[in-house]
Amino acid sequence: MTAQEGRASTGLLRRGIWGFLAWFCGLFFFLPFAWMVLTSFHGEADAATNPPSIGAALTLQGYREFFGASTGVSPWPPLINSLTASVTSTLLVLVLAIPAAYALSIKPVRKWTDVLFFFLSTKMLPAVAGLLPVYLIAKNAGMLDNVWLLVILYTSMNLPIAVWMMRSFLAEVPVEILEAASIDGAGLPTVLVRIVAPVAAPGIAATALISFIFSWNELLFARVLTGVVAGTAPVFLTGFVTSQGLFLAKVCAAAVCVSLPVLVAGFAAQDKLVQGLSLGAVK
Repeated sequence: MTAQEGRASTGLLRRGIWGFLAWFCGLFFFLPFAWMVLTSFHGEADAATNPPSIGAALTLQGYREFFGASTGVSPWPPLINSLTASVTSTLLVLVLAIPAAYALSIKPVRKWTDVLFFFLSTKMLPAVAGLLPVYLIAKNAGMLDNVWLLVILYTSMNLPIAVWMMRSFLAEVPVEILEAASIDGAGLPTVLVRIVAPVAAPGIAATALISFIFSWNELLFARVLTGVVAGTAPVFLTGFVTSQGLFLAKVCAAAVCVSLPVLVAGFAAQDKLVQGLSLGAVK
């Protein structure tokens, strides 16, 4: 065997090992979700066995319970509240983050590093530390149990992260294109909509997806600031843990249904997400 063949064989072996490790890690992180899906199709008696029964009979009773077969409580209002708060806040985050990132990257403002540090410093305060002031402000403003209060909170919570992400994405936009657009007389709105947005589409998709996931999964503020009217899907999910005990099959069915919007959004935007998260990684 020649030296070149030896190097090729070693490289092939190395790629095989890394490929095996990647598959192992992927299956390791996917296993809990797969187990949750399988448990959601089991009866409560089979789901509570230790060790759990893999080959138990399958049933849709857990999903019937989630949709209120025995209690008559519909999950649709909380799901709609979560969808409204998540989608609306994500759109507002993009509308505010893209111009801010444009000013911090392509047309840098004075002391832009101080501005970025200020955005980052807003995430240093633990969320629970601001819970009481937010509750008192919402109570005095008469906005408790209001989905639009969640929209405002989710927008303010996700905006710093979105600005940081969008700045790194917009920094990769070729300056020559923007200069050519300026010479042609394009204004700022035209530049943002027709030039910056198409070029940075993967980054925008990644930022939007992460903001949507953070908003959809938020529980602390939604649990304290909402009640019957504006309760979200995670708050509704906590209602399945009762004083009677933890019914695993029903909880797993509810968790699968609540997770579906995030999974669908991630699957639909997976190509843009990968492009966006890897944008600028290779020069």
